[in-house]
Amino acid sequence: MKNVSSVLDADAWTIREMIVNGEMTSSQITSLYIEQIKEKNPSVNFLVEECFATAMEEAEQADIAIAEGVARGVLFGVPISMKESFHVAGMKTTGGLIRRKNDIQDDDAEVVRKLKAEGAIIVGKTNTPELCFCQETDNKLHGRTNNPWNLHRTAGGSSGGEGAAIALGAVAVGLGSDIGGSIRFPSHFNGVIGFKSGNRQVSQVGSFPYVDNAWQERMLGIGPIAKSVRDAKLVYSIIADNPMEKKEVSDFIINVFRTTAFPLSDESVKLLNDVYLAVKNSYMTEREPLPLLDESALLWQEIMSIDGGESIREIAYGNAKGNPVISYINEKTKGTADIHRYLSWALIGTSLFKPSAKRIDEISDRLDEGDKQLDEYLEKRLIIMPVYHKAAPLHGVVYKEIFSIRKTFMKYMPFVAYANTWGLPALTVPIGKDKEGMPIGLQIIGKNGNEDAIFSLGSFLEKHFGGYSRAV
Repeated sequence: MKNVSSVLDADAWTIREMIVNGEMTSSQITSLYIEQIKEKNPSVNFLVEECFATAMEEAEQADIAIAEGVARGVLFGVPISMKESFHVAGMKTTGGLIRRKNDIQDDDAEVVRKLKAEGAIIVGKTNTPELCFCQETDNKLHGRTNNPWNLHRTAGGSSGGEGAAIALGAVAVGLGSDIGGSIRFPSHFNGVIGFKSGNRQVSQVGSFPYVDNAWQERMLGIGPIAKSVRDAKLVYSIIADNPMEKKEVSDFIINVFRTTAFPLSDESVKLLNDVYLAVKNSYMTEREPLPLLDESALLWQEIMSIDGGESIREIAYGNAKGNPVISYINEKTKGTADIHRYLSWALIGTSLFKPSAKRIDEISDRLDEGDKQLDEYLEKRLIIMPVYHKAAPLHGVVYKEIFSIRKTFMKYMPFVAYANTWGLPALTVPIGKDKEGMPIGLQIIGKNGNEDAIFSLGSFLEKHFGGYSRAV
């Protein structure tokens, strides 16, 4: 039997091989993960609902199937976690809302169905901010998720619980969603691999809240949070609606981001320079300004505010009468609101940023023009760029930087908003750490259809810079 560390450090690919080769049983591995969750969750608070008994039953059945030679599926017997926002039959989907605390689902989300069909075993669901509407993970129902590298720092959001779970090695692999950095913030802050899929490449059926607006839907990407690039590629190949086309990275120009007027930590600048030197020795490279970067954050904010936050407000309050201003004041002064102040303040902001009819026409034209420009620009080009301007800060800092009335999101969101606004696939890979030992990741962005090249370049960076290491 393998030691505990070898299991907790292993990616899903390796876990599957352990099970198939008879080195360990699915039951043994599932039990080890459950023990890790029980040990780490009280301090980090990443798992909000467990299904340990069911997971152990499924693992035992998997062991029988393997012994009988009838096991099928590339994740057969492999324990995984699931972002709370995805429906899992028999489990709750609360969106972090007190009013939905008993909302049990009858059906699996489409992505969950696909992962189960490959034999994956779900051990629990992970924490999010309320309605996934913030880049830090905290809510009134389940509380705050802490960064496992430093409990005083943010795990990011909205897939913050998932990022922390993978950082701790508490499962083999997990799943997140990203409409404003919600996979990439946690991946960057927690030192894990995360892949945001491109425009409508993965079904959102069974994801809560469902995104109805077409412009917001193009920004949404569902994808894996993992310990290895090969796992991210594997899980994406399972949940994607279309198979990946084989691409050679050697056919692409790699544009490595260089310092601009946007804030960026010294450690991030150094790592970008190190990456450029490493990539330059193997591929065609450049360090040129990115088209449309400057306007991406504003477009993202306006699209997220397209209806003034009305659809999210109605879900949050369960009726048409809920008042974010009153909720925010009550929460700040007395702590008595049912809605977390992060959500109520964000709803106030979306009402202020709601674009006019004239501006909506302008946005429509700009998206059409930008799509055409980037379709050509990214045909044979990949971008390596930051996720955020620094490693994980103290709790509340990211929230203040993005949701400030001073519009500081214009400085801090362009890196993340780029892939969302333009509906592009993006892979985040850990590259190094800052002077305080907090992880720093970089993202690789391309166009839809070039995912295979993105993963190949990600594997190159993973090999050269170490990739995932478990927070212990």
